[in-house]
Amino acid sequence: MLATRFGMAVVDLVHEKQWGRMVAIRGTDMVRIDFAEALEGLKTVLQHRWDEAKVLFGR
Repeated sequence: MLATRFGMAVVDLVHEKQWGRMVAIRGTDMVRIDFAEALEGLKTVLQHRWDEAKVLFGR
């Protein structure tokens, strides 16, 4: 379901020729943001989320 929501939002973005932007999720909302905003600053993952991923993917 989430992938479908992203896909639909991206199609709308391309249709509107919103180049240099991307779709992100904030809470439950799909939002459009500039690449610059997406790439600024260090992104981190909470330790408990990292631990969950290790259990799922065995790494």
